[in-house]
Amino acid sequence: MTDNERYLQSILDLIDKQPAADSYDKDLITKAFWCCIEAHGEQRRASGEPFFMHPISVAKIVITLGMDSESVAASLLHDVVEDTEYTYDDIKREFGKSVAELVDGVTKLEKIPLESKESVQAENIRKMFIAMSHDLRVIIIKLADRLHNMRTIDAMPEYKQRDKSRETLEVFAPIAHRLGIRAVKEELEDLSIMHLDPVAYHEIEKSLTIKRSQSERFLTMIQERIQERVSEVVPAIRIEGRVKSIHGIYRKMYMQGKSIDEIYDIYAVRIITDTLVNCYNILGVIHDMARPIPGRFKDYISTPKPNLYQSLHTTVIGREGIPYEVQIRTEEMHRTAELGVAAHWKYKDGVIKSDVKFEERLKWIRQILDNQREADDVEELVQTIKTDLAPEEIFAVTPKGDVINLPIGSTVIDFAFAIHSAVGTRMTGAKVDGRIVPITHEVKTGELIEILTSNQVGHGPSRDWLNIAKTTQARQKIRAWFKKERRPENIANGRTEIEREFARNNIRLSEVDMEKFLNDLAVKQRCNSLDDFFAAIGYGGILVSKLMPRVKDAYSRFQKTDKPVELSNNTQTRKMAKSSDGVVVEGIDNCLIKLSRCCSPIPGDDLIGFITRGHGVSIHKRDCSNVPTDITAAAEPERWIPAYWDTSDTTRFDSTITILGLNRDGIVADVSILLGNLHVSVHAIMAKETKDGNCSIIITIGVESREHLDNVITRIKKLNGVFSVERS
Repeated sequence: MTDNERYLQSILDLIDKQPAADSYDKDLITKAFWCCIEAHGEQRRASGEPFFMHPISVAKIVITLGMDSESVAASLLHDVVEDTEYTYDDIKREFGKSVAELVDGVTKLEKIPLESKESVQAENIRKMFIAMSHDLRVIIIKLADRLHNMRTIDAMPEYKQRDKSRETLEVFAPIAHRLGIRAVKEELEDLSIMHLDPVAYHEIEKSLTIKRSQSERFLTMIQERIQERVSEVVPAIRIEGRVKSIHGIYRKMYMQGKSIDEIYDIYAVRIITDTLVNCYNILGVIHDMARPIPGRFKDYISTPKPNLYQSLHTTVIGREGIPYEVQIRTEEMHRTAELGVAAHWKYKDGVIKSDVKFEERLKWIRQILDNQREADDVEELVQTIKTDLAPEEIFAVTPKGDVINLPIGSTVIDFAFAIHSAVGTRMTGAKVDGRIVPITHEVKTGELIEILTSNQVGHGPSRDWLNIAKTTQARQKIRAWFKKERRPENIANGRTEIEREFARNNIRLSEVDMEKFLNDLAVKQRCNSLDDFFAAIGYGGILVSKLMPRVKDAYSRFQKTDKPVELSNNTQTRKMAKSSDGVVVEGIDNCLIKLSRCCSPIPGDDLIGFITRGHGVSIHKRDCSNVPTDITAAAEPERWIPAYWDTSDTTRFDSTITILGLNRDGIVADVSILLGNLHVSVHAIMAKETKDGNCSIIITIGVESREHLDNVITRIKKLNGVFSVERS
């Protein structure tokens, strides 16, 4: 038997171990296997192993998830169209339309020329969600693909490891959570943290290893104790023990500032029984034999999670004084908890069945697709998807008993729009558990919320709600209402906001030039007219804060093109020279141009150049302490020369910031994780304790502009324990 034949046999042997082994089409899978081997031929992965080992591994993961024959065949072929000469039509002709569409859904878009890496990422994610909405098997294959890639990611460059890990943690692990595939979710999270914060990962891993024998003894003792007591009431039970995942511990240690001893659910015991009634009977026995911790009981049986997860959760303290979590569920609930959507796969019998619960599970995919259609740019699209995929959720109830799930931090405004657009737009207030609350009230799990509405004609939401609402769905519905109902008001508000921002940024033009300038901006924002442009600003479709960096750059170009800037009456318009640092200066060609270290200018800063003796032109911020306030009164005014940022340059610039904060555990880790999430490169970091007992962190980061730096500083200021952030 050749190596390839052994690989095929290992796949077929794995199929034989599955509960529904007879339902698999082994001929189809065998044909797909040999096509995979032939197509990839001598291709190698970064690790040096044959490329076809990757699709074989993905197919095995898909089989263990209980997926059907077409999914296994598509897993074997998922890289064929992307990386070989095979086309979609070839796959369709050889394996049928269904397999071809699965392969196409998994195939990335990297061969299509797009503006940036972020555009590629966003469009790949968009395509994946569209494919998911048609056939959920696409994402099961994609999750298996990502899982194997993460298992073998060490062969990739370090920067790619971090990028892939961040995307996995922000997009793919939450999708696995939404689909209820616990094992895949936890492994993706752990592998991501291992590469994003290896020091913390290995610290937790070491701590768990040291405690492993102690943990095993403790869990065994607890299981025996529960078996003895529960079997008197419910004889047919199965008990499992587990230790919390490394990512789960990481979140509580480094995000919530807890020590490992303060994590109550680090140990968990799972009790699996035969009937729903027995779940509650067992709960009574558990609370009788160990003291429950107040506020740590959750009934996910009566109120299932959106991914249909059902179980009773309670945390108790045993006679040893060690807290542990007990999960109680039926066998069917357990299958759903472990395999999620794959536990109820509707393609297994070869026919599409009507399954209300299954269709309910797909609603969030369609909601994300609806939300992202309104995204104006790549950054907003990716952020929209990440927000909608947030794994941390709360559950609240309407007076009719309907359960509404929302991301943590959502307000009653988000709750109202989650019920229906009409409820949100007519909302006047809210009652929580019978008492009136402000609209800024953050919803908590288990609350009974009644939305108060008005039938008055013309009543609608306030613009302030855009700053209060947390979910993309609510904000987009608010904007849609203003777009439709308040056009004259939007135009007036948009015009006022533009005028205010122009005045604040010292942008002044004649009436004729201003109209030409604004019309150019409107065209670039895909607006058909100036009124449409003002209206979009008025209802929030265009954010002036995000637009201003481009406006100021356009203004600089407009001034240079139509009204050359002069330093004095004797200065003539000069030709331009461009530096490798993204700076344009007037009047000098082929000369060394460097950014001065005294003020470290970045795009967005007003610039001026100084012609040095023998060292080219030194670029300073206009308000640098080394630049005279009045150039004409300087000792050598002719050596000061106009300089501008080249807006077509995408160079990143180093900038140093100083953070003062509380000297607490994890503050440096919090800053590092935030910068990683913002895709900000860190070149140097130094932390020390100050004389007053607080903490000073000095970081040098790479940024694209002053607005980019301001945004980073604003985000850091929101971290727990941060007092101030200043540019050095």
